[in-house]
Amino acid sequence: VQGRWQVGSRRARHSVSGRTCEGKNVGCGSGSNRLRDVGTFCTISLDQEEVFRTKVYEKSLSPFYGEDFYFEIPRPFQCLSFHVYAKSVFQREQPVGKVSIRKDDLCKYSGKEHWFALQPVDPNSEVQGKVHLEMKLNELITDNGPVSPRLQVRIIECQGLPLISGQNCDSFATVTLIGPARSDQRKTKVKKKTSDPHFEETFYFEVSRSSSNAKKSHFQVEDEDIEKLEIKVELWNNGNLAQDVFLGETRVSLKVLRNDVVHKAWYLLQPRGNGTKPKPDDLGSLRLNVTYTEDNVLPSSCYFPLRNLLLKSPDVQPISASAAHILGDVCRDRSEASLPVVRLLLHHNRLLPFLTSIAALELDNTQEANTIFRGNSLATRCIDDMMKMVGRNYLTVTLKPVLDEICESNKTCEIDPVKLKEGDNVEVNKENLQVYVQKVFSSITQSSASCPPLMCDVFRALRQLASDRFPGDPHVQYSAVSSFVFLRFFAVAVLSPHTFQLRPHHPDPDVSRTLTLISKTIQTLGSWSSLSKSKLHSTTLERESFNTADTESTPVRYEVKTVCLSACLSVCREVHKRAQGKKRLGKKNFKKRWLRVTNRELSYHKHKDALCVIPVKNILGVEKLDENTFNRKNMFQVLLSERPLYVQAGNCVEASEWIEVLSQVSRCNPGRLSNFHPSAYVTGMWLCCKETTENLPGCRPCTTYAHAQIDCDRETERIFSLFSASLPRLQKMEDACASMSVYLGQQKEQEEYSAFIIQDPKETFRTIKEIREVLEELKAQHADTEALTDHENPIVGKTS
Repeated sequence: VQGRWQVGSRRARHSVSGRTCEGKNVGCGSGSNRLRDVGTFCTISLDQEEVFRTKVYEKSLSPFYGEDFYFEIPRPFQCLSFHVYAKSVFQREQPVGKVSIRKDDLCKYSGKEHWFALQPVDPNSEVQGKVHLEMKLNELITDNGPVSPRLQVRIIECQGLPLISGQNCDSFATVTLIGPARSDQRKTKVKKKTSDPHFEETFYFEVSRSSSNAKKSHFQVEDEDIEKLEIKVELWNNGNLAQDVFLGETRVSLKVLRNDVVHKAWYLLQPRGNGTKPKPDDLGSLRLNVTYTEDNVLPSSCYFPLRNLLLKSPDVQPISASAAHILGDVCRDRSEASLPVVRLLLHHNRLLPFLTSIAALELDNTQEANTIFRGNSLATRCIDDMMKMVGRNYLTVTLKPVLDEICESNKTCEIDPVKLKEGDNVEVNKENLQVYVQKVFSSITQSSASCPPLMCDVFRALRQLASDRFPGDPHVQYSAVSSFVFLRFFAVAVLSPHTFQLRPHHPDPDVSRTLTLISKTIQTLGSWSSLSKSKLHSTTLERESFNTADTESTPVRYEVKTVCLSACLSVCREVHKRAQGKKRLGKKNFKKRWLRVTNRELSYHKHKDALCVIPVKNILGVEKLDENTFNRKNMFQVLLSERPLYVQAGNCVEASEWIEVLSQVSRCNPGRLSNFHPSAYVTGMWLCCKETTENLPGCRPCTTYAHAQIDCDRETERIFSLFSASLPRLQKMEDACASMSVYLGQQKEQEEYSAFIIQDPKETFRTIKEIREVLEELKAQHADTEALTDHENPIVGKTS
């Protein structure tokens, strides 16, 4: 999934991740008994477009959601909203409250958990989009001679208006001149079925002024008059026989025309009214963890110096003096630093030597064999990220069948006497747990053939490093591997299958408890120290699995291929598909279907059986479809030899995901098209180029997609941002190197610098100097690009 939009010569890349944690006293202000007998769920929306939804949770005023989310943002937005809804079996979804965070405020809450008070859901405050206005004052000479001023307001267009009932709106605008004793209103024509209406209508308003100014040859509005007059523009959805729906407003004071010049600007639409809002009822609160990332990616050539410095890291001796390791030392959160480094090195086939070097460094600082790789170090974080990236397909093949069985059978496995429910039989529960554990453990120990080559290479290196570090301990070679593959990989996936896309949602409390017991047992079975003490028979299975992994030997050049294929093994979602071959427009041509893609085929289903199967090798391209084609948003087309397949996704995020996944699985297909039609062939012609020949080559070049999922320029930009945010700690590390190079320093200084790993002060100092040089160069290039962008794209005007 890639969210991006072009701004000048740079790409703006935005993503949101985090967790909907839990609610507290949800809906109490509306009556404490109202939600005791119904379930609740939470949604996430970009402006007013829903992009994520949790499952419905138990009847409780303080529900625990615990669902993680991550998505790239494929379009500009103003607000990220979390809505809580109540839903019973026989009732419609009823809004309880919401948390709205404006884009400009997301950075305040990024990366940390916060409790947010739920606010009432007011339709008049649910606005999005912007309006383009032009205003100027004209001089009008009347028949009687004196100059009469006239205000000219031109409403040009709007962009990003919300969907109404899932469809583009029928919008119109009202333009009103408001003063102390006047309110003159004009109205535009209705623009049908579009979220980006072009009005291009001009309205004129007579502006009164005092008679003392009547004989002035050049019109100039008095300051006191300007302060009292303003233009209000309201956007509405035409309800025909129903009530019109408010879409937003903006107010512009006439003081912007003091110098009698033309004023032309974009204005963000705002909620209705600007007065103080009444104090809402206590609707409860919602605990959220939201991380918002915004990267402005420059052209690839700008990142050569920093990228090359990072790619040299595996060859630097000692490894602690490398740029990648220094980033892990100075960054506030190692998890933020490790992921872009792992992605960048993985793409360039430099990850294995780097992981081997930092693992060796950690082992040198480990004093006891039973604490091997137990901390949250740069080495453990990087290996964690590597396993999650290249091992997703491995997890799906190994665990998904057995986890589906466990979640759907829902047998009780509780063995804690304190937590047993009335009627539970602890012996039956223990037997259920043993059966489940045996199935999961057998799936793991028999999965060595599916283990990705890179994981096998890393595990083999860990075994050798551990044996060299603790030659007197024959078990350490197994505990070095089990600390990752069992404790940090399989056990975590069993505990939270939804996090690894093994299940669609967080399991319910009973199933979650079962998975917790299985996960703890797997951790125990995977811990060599525990096994050696208890002498469990299953140690032979574990030894066999590691021996099998040790014999695997695949060149590292397959790493990137593994990442790409694992991400699109099987995707299935509900969409609206247009019937192929239809020549006319109409709602009946669109049917609700389940669309599924694997590495080999694309199919759509009404129920269980596929209605149509399209081999992936037959896909000639995947492109967006102009929304004006069928007056529907979030549409894309799968280009085939006979005719395109037109699909409407559920939201903008899903549309972006479908295009990315389908483009990745079909990127190597022979005969891919170089041009395409951005619209459809209906009523005897292509709506885009107006050509009447149906088999005419496309009128627009096809989009070029990268041949790997890893965007190296974006990862390097992320690393630049992390270094820039960590400059104070980088300075401390540089001071520590300088101090250690000259003299040992005082004890106080040594304690202050103990947070850094500095083996060779001179080499580390040299690397830090190189880092500073490339950061300064990149900073200057960002400033130049920003200045150029601001000149080419004026800032959007905001209401006063």
